[in-house]
Amino acid sequence: MHTVDHLESLCARAWPALAEEPLGDWLMRAAAGFTGRANSTLTCGDPGVPVAEALSATQEFARAHGIKPTAHVVRGGGHEQAIAAAGWRVDLDHPGGAESLVMAGPLEKFADGVADSRDLPGWWELAAGSEVTTAVRHVLGTGHVCFAGVEENGTVVAAVRGAVVEDVLHVARLAVRPEHRRRGLATRLMGELAGWGLREGATTCVLQVAEHNTAAIRLYEELGCSEHHRYRYWVPAVS
Repeated sequence: MHTVDHLESLCARAWPALAEEPLGDWLMRAAAGFTGRANSTLTCGDPGVPVAEALSATQEFARAHGIKPTAHVVRGGGHEQAIAAAGWRVDLDHPGGAESLVMAGPLEKFADGVADSRDLPGWWELAAGSEVTTAVRHVLGTGHVCFAGVEENGTVVAAVRGAVVEDVLHVARLAVRPEHRRRGLATRLMGELAGWGLREGATTCVLQVAEHNTAAIRLYEELGCSEHHRYRYWVPAVS
């Protein structure tokens, strides 16, 4: 069983930012604003300095990279009280939601087939949005990754990105075009991605999903994944 800190570290390695700078065990990250995970400081472990000082370094790093100072904090972890005492607050206005679940489960439970990793022309548009910047390419394209998709009549109608780090398959950017939903494509794609992960040496599936995304949470629960822990984004109370 992975500890919370180890699993958070693996998720960070599976989602590499353009700029990363360690602060003791903490990791400051920036990627031109693409996703909260790649533009926040992961606060697991010991920063090597008092928390207030570490948060000041976090703010300086964010300013230097043109992003909003943000801390990625495990809910119920050892640093929440110190971060609050330093004058930070939960970012209730975060675009993706302030709180996310980290879910995990065995790949063998839902593996079905093996996904092809192909850079399909429509994959990026569906999974990442219309503007595919250098930061997007870096975050999604770095590492041992699989770009899996379902193509019908020359159009990518479902897409997902997987990355293997150690024994974990990190799953992200699962998307199905609205007109193709309720056909089981997400389940099919997850099964094929799980098969790819098993082939590449992973045994465990890990996902990070916003707490308000109940449809995704329900799908992952049906595949055998359950909540491992949660994290929240924190920001300075006064910017």
